[in-house]
Amino acid sequence: MGQLDTVIRVEQNREDKAAQAYQMAQQTLNQQRQKLASLQQYRLDYLRNLQQNGKQGGLDARDYHQHLQFVAKLDKACEQQNQVISRASLVVDQRRQQYLQQQKRRKAVDLLIEKRQHEAAVASNRREQDQLDEFAAQRFLRAKSGY
Repeated sequence: MGQLDTVIRVEQNREDKAAQAYQMAQQTLNQQRQKLASLQQYRLDYLRNLQQNGKQGGLDARDYHQHLQFVAKLDKACEQQNQVISRASLVVDQRRQQYLQQQKRRKAVDLLIEKRQHEAAVASNRREQDQLDEFAAQRFLRAKSGY
């Protein structure tokens, strides 16, 4: 069983690493989603302030145009952040698949070890029963022959 113990340790280590990579990818995705939410909230707040400033004192055309350009930059940043999220989501899916595949490999090794242990236990029980049968047969023969 020594070699199988080594194999199971290696497979378990690989599974742990795959799980960690999956978890890190998920955290990265969540962080990117939070960045997008912050950008969108900032854009919304900026537009509200722009609207309030426009109602209070008005803006000249030049200032208004500059504000609109800034909003366009925020829109572009949101688009780019959505692309980052899409890529991060793909990475999460890849890491998840890698983790699940590694988990299957480890479980297959576990199953093999269980099978080998069961076979060894059956063989041991068979040997023990053979010894008991042999002992009983010798005892019977001794009793029959008068020893």
